[in-house]
Amino acid sequence: QVQLVESGGGLVQAGDSLRLSCAASGRTVSMSVMGWFRQAPGKEREFVGVIRRVGGGTYYADSMKGRFPISRDNAVNMVYLQMNSLKPEDTAVYYCAAGLKAYSLTYYGNRENYDYWGQGTQVTVSS
Repeated sequence: QVQLVESGGGLVQAGDSLRLSCAASGRTVSMSVMGWFRQAPGKEREFVGVIRRVGGGTYYADSMKGRFPISRDNAVNMVYLQMNSLKPEDTAVYYCAAGLKAYSLTYYGNRENYDYWGQGTQVTVSS
């Protein structure tokens, strides 16, 4: 079992930056990747990006590329989502997720392919 807890959400203004954290516990060595998703009210959960636990390779949704870099610190079992130049349309609940299979990063662009999810953290961007 793997437990994931997100933190760092809040209310910010357009143009601000915010860093979300995801703390993993339990059988963290079984994780192959950790991903970030977001879900705005009335919309489906949307892929943001994913990072491989070993090696640090990343893959992003085209719309997020360059603005929302993902990093990890395996020593403390943390993954981070740095959100820059925030816009009101970035308002959503942000979730981290863990995948166990050593498949390609593009495989993990699909939310159905993850094994564990956190409870989410709310990010609200005011105009």
